[in-house]
Amino acid sequence: MSTVTFLILANSAAYLLELGMAPELMASLVLWPLREGFMPWQLVSYAFLHAGPAHLAVNMFGLWMFGRDVEALLGRAAMFRLYFASVLGAALTQLLVAAASDVPSATLGASGGVFGVLLAYAVSFPRRIIVLLFPPIPMPAWLFVSLYAGLELTLGVMGSDAGVAHFAHLGGMAGAFVVLRRQR
Repeated sequence: MSTVTFLILANSAAYLLELGMAPELMASLVLWPLREGFMPWQLVSYAFLHAGPAHLAVNMFGLWMFGRDVEALLGRAAMFRLYFASVLGAALTQLLVAAASDVPSATLGASGGVFGVLLAYAVSFPRRIIVLLFPPIPMPAWLFVSLYAGLELTLGVMGSDAGVAHFAHLGGMAGAFVVLRRQR
């Protein structure tokens, strides 16, 4: 079984479990700021929880779209390392941002891992054309990912989209970057 398939199945299974989960258990698995209930396992557990079916679907679609080619190039073990380095990079970045901003909110979702895979795709296949769904604008992968990272940074600095961990997305990209640099 490919790493991408395993991650999609694991996230989907975790979401089904989440639907029947006691609120106290759910609260112990999301990523909390250091002074608000943080526990070490949350550095990974948060990435298998989602805020709803649309959140899960978007993340798993992104993982499927870009992860298959990245895994075909890097191999299963390297894909696994890349994804979890991205998840950890996203979590650590979110903890730093939460400590600096003093906003006691929980974080959940696979977006940090998916953003790391997206960065790996752009680095590995920079000239491949990606066509956005809306608006349908074709562009090379390196440009798409650069613009997306710039948008995440801008929205994070502006504090837009409360509830979206923009800096965690960038932390996921940073985690992937570290893994990719070590492979060369």
